[in-house]
Amino acid sequence: MHDEEFEFRSVDDSNWDDLVGLFDGRGGPKFCWCMVWRKKPPALKSAAKSERRELLKSALRGEVASGRPIGILAYRGGRSVAWCSIAPREFYRPLGGLPSTEHGFENVWSLVCFYISSKFRRTGLKGKLLRAAVETARQHGATAIEAYPADQDSPSYGFMGRVEFYKREKFEIVGRVGTRRSVARLELQQPQQVGWPRVLK
Repeated sequence: MHDEEFEFRSVDDSNWDDLVGLFDGRGGPKFCWCMVWRKKPPALKSAAKSERRELLKSALRGEVASGRPIGILAYRGGRSVAWCSIAPREFYRPLGGLPSTEHGFENVWSLVCFYISSKFRRTGLKGKLLRAAVETARQHGATAIEAYPADQDSPSYGFMGRVEFYKREKFEIVGRVGTRRSVARLELQQPQQVGWPRVLK
């Protein structure tokens, strides 16, 4: 089962090439390979500029090979057209979210990045992608989602989403990170909402 126009899949060994195709395409984030908030490979510090992309790509591939979740892809007509990075918070570098609760079990997943092919921007896909990402985390036992959106007028961090976008998606703004970003949080104790897409495993 999938959205009327799109289907959503977690990235794993079976569809890694679909992520590569999206990132290597025109305008794709091949300069960073979505490693901004992940642990960088040690060799990156001394690497020549021409080597950095392959090192970052290899590092993200290693995350997938280890079995760690890294995010989801949106497909249209069998082709990958968009990406969202979402994974357990401990798999990222410190993001400035809320401290873990002192009482009871908590499994927080962090949503840190969107990339949507230019053809599919301003089509409503971003909201569908976010809801599919949330459902991915829910299926894996997440109890809360954190995101770290940029202020509306911030000249940077736009890839993390904007505050108003998360408010529309029922996230609560619960804190600040630095001077340009907020912490947005969605608790997942509530039952699955009708109309949210099921991610294909």
